[in-house]
Amino acid sequence: MPAPSRHDYDTPWKDALTRYLLDFLAFYFPAAHAAIDWTRPHVFLDQELAQICHDSAQGRRLADKLVRVHLRTGSEQWVLLHLEVQAARDCSLAERVFTCNYRSYERYRRPVASLVLLADHSPSWRPHQFSYRLLGSEMRLQFALAKLLDYAPRLPDLLGEDNPFALVTAAHLMAQRCRRQPLVAYAGKRYLIRLLFRRQWDRRRIMDLLLVIDWILCLPTELELELRSDIREMEGEGAMPYVSSFERIGRQIGLQEGLQEGLQEGLREGLQQGLQRGQAELLDRQLTRRFGALPAAVQNRLRQASAAQLLHWGERLLDAATLEEVWGAEEGRTTP
Repeated sequence: MPAPSRHDYDTPWKDALTRYLLDFLAFYFPAAHAAIDWTRPHVFLDQELAQICHDSAQGRRLADKLVRVHLRTGSEQWVLLHLEVQAARDCSLAERVFTCNYRSYERYRRPVASLVLLADHSPSWRPHQFSYRLLGSEMRLQFALAKLLDYAPRLPDLLGEDNPFALVTAAHLMAQRCRRQPLVAYAGKRYLIRLLFRRQWDRRRIMDLLLVIDWILCLPTELELELRSDIREMEGEGAMPYVSSFERIGRQIGLQEGLQEGLQEGLREGLQQGLQRGQAELLDRQLTRRFGALPAAVQNRLRQASAAQLLHWGERLLDAATLEEVWGAEEGRTTP
């Protein structure tokens, strides 16, 4: 089976949505999550959705789902959730949601709620309805909307939340900010992987989320190889094996076992220096988001820190209530 391409977001997002629907709704659409009776089984209608909307424009959608659920009202009748995750701005989105909504209702004669998550780069693009009027007649669908960009102010807090989609959202935000900064993206991806390994989750959950994060934060080949070496060190610390990036790279470029050893020492040193700069910039952004503008002394300390120090401070940031707590009692000081 060929490896998915860099732009094939469909599989990891759909798998995550299928396995962790409760978490998805609790994080992005809490009102819908609270209204559903989760003691009763929910049923995914993927084949039915494909038949219903087979001729609707695909756009750049990351995932779409049709789910049968029961509400907490106590009624024996079930209802439908139509979920879409949209990757990029698409003028046909609202009409497509409308089409899938009314066709689902037409087939099942059950109420249908459409919920759309936007993962695009445009702060102003927020389609939330499709409507038209003609000769005294009116047709209108308003659907629930969530947007990943809206979580940007909460980025430092997302890294400490238990919901897996908090880390998925953090990965999307990092990818959007680091599109032309591969070393910063490397530092962010490595940091997210370490956070994921620290979670007290089962192996399946961790590997599912790793796959999604891997698809989102795609790195140049040489940085993926460097990350492979770092992951081996994490495995030595008791972390779970991480395979998705490296299996994909191996299939795409015919990676041989000796390739990693064949990297030039100069390239390795340059990557390490670049990694430290990327880690320092990422931590600077996180600290600024949490505590406001940083003093010059703090910025200077970040620039001079080692990769290990930056990683340690980034982990302390998860629980720190003040800037001083990030440094702790390190080197006998409480302030930089």
